[in-house]
Amino acid sequence: MTGRERILAALNLRQPDRVPVWIHGINEKSIIAIASGIMPGVPPYKAVDEMNQQEMGQLLHILFQLHEILGIDGFTSLDGSQLTGITKIDAHRFRDAWGTTLERSPNGIAVVVDAPLKSEQDIQNYHCPALSAQEVFMLKLAKDHFGDRLAQFFLMRGTFVRSYRLRGMENLFIDMIADPESVHLLARKITDYNLGLCDLVAAAGADVLIIEDDIADKNGTLISPKHFREFIAPYNKEILDRAHRQGLKVIRHSDGNLWPILDMLIEMGYDGLNPLEPQAGMDLKKVKEYCGAKICLLGNIDCGELLCTGTQEAVEEAVRKAIAAAAAGGGYVLCSSNSIHPGVKPENFLAMVRAAHKFGVYPKS
Repeated sequence: MTGRERILAALNLRQPDRVPVWIHGINEKSIIAIASGIMPGVPPYKAVDEMNQQEMGQLLHILFQLHEILGIDGFTSLDGSQLTGITKIDAHRFRDAWGTTLERSPNGIAVVVDAPLKSEQDIQNYHCPALSAQEVFMLKLAKDHFGDRLAQFFLMRGTFVRSYRLRGMENLFIDMIADPESVHLLARKITDYNLGLCDLVAAAGADVLIIEDDIADKNGTLISPKHFREFIAPYNKEILDRAHRQGLKVIRHSDGNLWPILDMLIEMGYDGLNPLEPQAGMDLKKVKEYCGAKICLLGNIDCGELLCTGTQEAVEEAVRKAIAAAAAGGGYVLCSSNSIHPGVKPENFLAMVRAAHKFGVYPKS
C-alpha cells in the first residue's frame, strides 16, 4: 500500500498493511538537526521568519526528503499566513499576518506575547487577512512532489486558538462571561476565514484537514464543557461539515486531557483525534476501548519527556506498547504526542520511526 492508502484506511477505521506513521508538526530547528545526521549538504539552522524564499524552499525540500527516506506516510502543510506576511520587530519578536506579536525562544519556538484586539471596538473593526492562493502554496508544492504516494494533511488553526491569539486568553475567558456577543462575533469572523480556506485546501488536493484547536491542559479543558458547546463547537462544526462535503477527512488536534469533552468531539463527527497526550490522562488503551470503533486515534508517543530524555530502547518499548494497545482492527496512526520540537533528540525520533516499522505490520490481534 502507499502511504496515502494506509492513512486513509486508518481514518476509515480499516486495517492497512502496517500501522501508518505520521509527523503532525516539526520545527525548522528539528528538521535541520534530524536531517544533518542522515543527509549530506544540510544547511545550518535559521528561523523561518528570517529566511528568504530560496532558503524556505530549500528547507521544504529537505523535509520532503526526510519523509521519503524514513517512510513517513503523510505530509503536513501549514497555512501560508503562518509563513508569510511576517513583520520583524526586533531580534526576537515579530508580528504575524493576523497582527499577533510573537517572541522566539532560543530553541526557535515562537510564543504569543501580545494579542492585538484590546477592546470590543477592536473586535468589531477587525478584518482577518485576505485569502489568496498563497495560503496553500506549501500544500501545492507537497502535492506536486509526492503525488498520491503520501496523504496530504493541512493544518488549520481552529476557533479557540485563533480567538485567544487575537484577544488574549484571559480577556477571552472574561468575555465569555461578561460579553458573550463579542466572543461570537470574533468566532464568526475567524470561521468565515476558515471556511474560505477550507475551499482552497480542498481545491489544492488535500486529503485530510487538521483543525488544530488546543483546548486543554493536563488536568482538563481550559473552559467548561458548557462554554465549549456554546462558543467553540458550533463554529468548528461548520468547518468540519464543509470539509466533509468536499471529501476531506477531518482530524481534531488538541493537547491535554480531553475526557470532559470527548463525547462531544465524537458527536461532532471528527474522523480522527490527535495527539492523545499520555501525561494528560489520555491512556491509549482506555481511549481505544472507549471510542476506537468510532474515531481514528493518532499519536500518544510522549514528546514531553520520553523523546527528549529517554533512551532509544525506552522509545522502542513505548511504540511497541502503543501498537499493542491501539492497532488491532485498524484505526490507529502512530505519531508523537505533539510536534517534533527542538527538545526532541534526533536519535529518539528516528528510533520511534524504526520501531513503528518494526512492530507495526498487520495482522494484530
